Amino acid sequence: MDSSVYFDNAATTPLLPEVVERMQTVLSTTFGNPSSVHESGRKAKTIIETARKTIASELNVSPREIIFTSGGTESINMVLNSAVRDLHVTTIITSKIEHHAVLYAVELLQKQQQVHVHYVNLHPCGTPDYEHLEVLLQKDNSKKIVSLMHVNNEVGTLLDIQKVADICNENNALFHSDTVQSVGHFKMDCQKIPIDFLVAAAHKFHGPKGVGFVFIRKSTNIQSLIVGGGQERGFRAGTESVHNIAGMEVAFVNAYKNLEKDRKYITDLKEYCKNQLTKHLPGTIFNGKCADMENSSYTILNACLPIDPAKNDLLSFHLDLNGIECSKGSACQSGASQGSHVLNELLTPEELKKPSLRFSFSKFNSHSEVDRLVSFLKEYANN
Repeated sequence: MDSSVYFDNAATTPLLPEVVERMQTVLSTTFGNPSSVHESGRKAKTIIETARKTIASELNVSPREIIFTSGGTESINMVLNSAVRDLHVTTIITSKIEHHAVLYAVELLQKQQQVHVHYVNLHPCGTPDYEHLEVLLQKDNSKKIVSLMHVNNEVGTLLDIQKVADICNENNALFHSDTVQSVGHFKMDCQKIPIDFLVAAAHKFHGPKGVGFVFIRKSTNIQSLIVGGGQERGFRAGTESVHNIAGMEVAFVNAYKNLEKDRKYITDLKEYCKNQLTKHLPGTIFNGKCADMENSSYTILNACLPIDPAKNDLLSFHLDLNGIECSKGSACQSGASQGSHVLNELLTPEELKKPSLRFSFSKFNSHSEVDRLVSFLKEYANN
């Protein structure tokens, strides 16, 4: 068996060699606590603040608006909980196909803080009904926050983030977007987009796990959920993970330096995979808008395959046995028995009986790997 084919980059991406090198250097040479005032501490602090400025510059925001966290889930919980506690939000508007980091946080706030929760209607492809969003925003005079993801992590559907930000701005509502699948893959100018909060996780763009950041517009005035030493300008107590932040900076710079080249390559790869699946497995349906190259992420393809439903249960086993790594849904829910909550919202009962697989691509994938994938699926479907 050749080495595995990895088509699960929406779950996590392999580390860039230069990221590993940078992290090793920091680990071996910069051990100081960044809160210490002596030389070792100052060196560590410089690494953190340089990374903050790098990220802020690309997003066109002030460095003070970038707060380092452990990743997307913490950042999302921080924003939603703090919005209720500190900004007196009493109504949250979201959708039923958000990441569970949003959905579970919202459910808990509804239960514990009696927050009103409204779910915006969705079109069959997964895009929100923007007219319904406006209706929900104008329903009453309560303080509201809208939380809608930019790129759906399962079907790749793109939110018109500019449109939603403008709608929220016009209706005096806060806007938070889960941008975990888009930071590092799409340009984001937070001066042009009137967004209040966005989040990122380094391991989605070839950086280390366990580190990310949240953009908090300085006018929002939220407070830290984690209290202690007052690090991160008082937004997140706890000694910063200097080597992880340094690694994230390298991955972030690499992502945007090579964005157009990588986008072109990965887009071509996704198009090739889509065409090969259509050719060799007639009847393949592409879920959401992922087959629409203009209105979905170029990194994600989610296919409902014309495979006998009786073979569905063993498909993941045989994929793994043949060294092909992809996903039936988000990695966070891989052990769940109820299936993908996203596909349950978007597909018909008949379509749900057939296996759907998410293929997510990076610049490290190749056309020959797509051929290997399609060859396996064709054989599996016909035997």
